Amino acid sequence: MKRIKAAYAVKEGDRILCELCPRFCRLAEGQEGFCRGREVSGGELYVTNYGQAVSMGVDPIEKKPLFHFHPGKPILSLGPNSCNLSCKFCQNADISQGRVSTHYVSPDDLTRLVENYDSIGVAFTYSEPLMWYEYIRDSAPLVREKGGVVVLVTNGYLCEEPLRELLPHIDALNVDLKSSQEDFYHRLCGGHLEDVLRTIRIGVELGLHIEVTHLVVTGENDNEENIRAIRDIIAAISPRIPLHLSRYFPHYKYNEPATSGEFLLKARRICQEKLPFVYLGNIAPNGGEDTRCPVCDELIISRRGYATEIHALLDGHCVKCGADLGVVQ
Repeated sequence: MKRIKAAYAVKEGDRILCELCPRFCRLAEGQEGFCRGREVSGGELYVTNYGQAVSMGVDPIEKKPLFHFHPGKPILSLGPNSCNLSCKFCQNADISQGRVSTHYVSPDDLTRLVENYDSIGVAFTYSEPLMWYEYIRDSAPLVREKGGVVVLVTNGYLCEEPLRELLPHIDALNVDLKSSQEDFYHRLCGGHLEDVLRTIRIGVELGLHIEVTHLVVTGENDNEENIRAIRDIIAAISPRIPLHLSRYFPHYKYNEPATSGEFLLKARRICQEKLPFVYLGNIAPNGGEDTRCPVCDELIISRRGYATEIHALLDGHCVKCGADLGVVQ
């Protein structure tokens, strides 16, 4: 297993303070961080999960989900056995919250795999890729040098300095915005809302392609007040950000029934009052995954599952009326 010194670690007496994410783990000799990917050994903080992939495959970009970024294209996807949040409703808890077997993929091997699979690039995804910070920092420039794109599908929970160091090497983000309320983050996820919002704002500031996913959890954030707040938060950052409202299913430590399909349809209508691109995920096809022009209502892209068909899109614009749809092709 490859071990390298961790970035953003400082000594505090007989402990090491990890300053990568807002958990700020203070670790004694032999202790590992909450993320299970950093450990103190010999008075130094080391990365123990560098390049250790829990899963890897070629996915359609829509699975991330990214609907306005190279629609219909395949992307090599992989992720670590790690997370720095503890969401009680986690839909990927089997690979994010417990230890499972992994296999090592070096940065050079990753670049070769992108070429071998004729992928548009790499998506760091599945669990929490930001806990692979050093690996992504080393791998992303290699992928981009070969003409590939780099995508992060993330909870957005990182400190500002490391985030600003990493994002210039990234092309697109899908950020999981779990709630509009700090109490929700604190009580159910072990994190803080403002840190996630900062990630979205910085991504927009730096000109990355940004999409946001909001998992609508039964009994917690499936109410109009939260949906309106999510809508308003995103609209204030940039109304051009596509929003994905995703259906929750019982998993991990949360057993409430799946999100009401009727409520998801209502939530979409509420969000469409201020956001032109709002999509529904994890729910039977009902047109909620299609892209329509917000100016002339032309059908631009239709989606059924992960089958994507482009109808009226040219260089990111509506073929019928010429509107700029913010789609990267």
